[in-house]
Amino acid sequence: MDGNGRWATKRGLPRIKGHEAAAQITRRIVEAAKSKGVEYLTLYAFSTENWNRPKEEIDGLFRLLEHFIDDEVHKLKDSGVCIHIIGDISKFSSTLQDKILMTCEKTSRNSELHLAIAMNYGGRDEIIRVAKKIAQTGLSPEDITEDVIKSYLDTAFMPDPDLLVRTGGEKRISNFLLWQMAYTEMYFCDILWPDFDEKALDDAIAWFSTRERRFGMTSDQIKELF
Repeated sequence: MDGNGRWATKRGLPRIKGHEAAAQITRRIVEAAKSKGVEYLTLYAFSTENWNRPKEEIDGLFRLLEHFIDDEVHKLKDSGVCIHIIGDISKFSSTLQDKILMTCEKTSRNSELHLAIAMNYGGRDEIIRVAKKIAQTGLSPEDITEDVIKSYLDTAFMPDPDLLVRTGGEKRISNFLLWQMAYTEMYFCDILWPDFDEKALDDAIAWFSTRERRFGMTSDQIKELF
């Protein structure tokens, strides 16, 4: 969800105003995705590299997250959304950690849309944490398979993503879901996240529908399967 700061700067506003506008559009996109039958949606909210940003902006982001939880958890619960957090939240304040865990618990029985929010998440950090967990099990190297690794990923509860949407004009994945996106279709658009609306989501999904997903096979093999 890229472009919040630039959105605010273009309007002569503090960067945090861009994040506030982003929170509003995020609510709309979650509902739009749910209405289209999307079962899993992952939002990259705060990366392991975002700690390098100004402290004032980081503090504002965390305050905004707490307000979002306070305002939205009951709405999300009532609308059938199940919240998951991926990433290492141990660096957050105990108050924020408690609110995050409470949100996950309150929505845990929902299944209409699984909403994963990546907080203090980085693909490389995730792989390092997976390696450490496997090492602690004493599993022999011969027994380490793709399925074993996947079972230790933060995203073990969900399938690999079909589509990545990156807003803001950058054309890189920025350390996001490095293992999981081996065969993900990648859609890049110039729209800044606070301006990304339901039509923009429709455009991304329409583009995805034109893709032939071969997973290493030939077009003829895919035709035979379907």
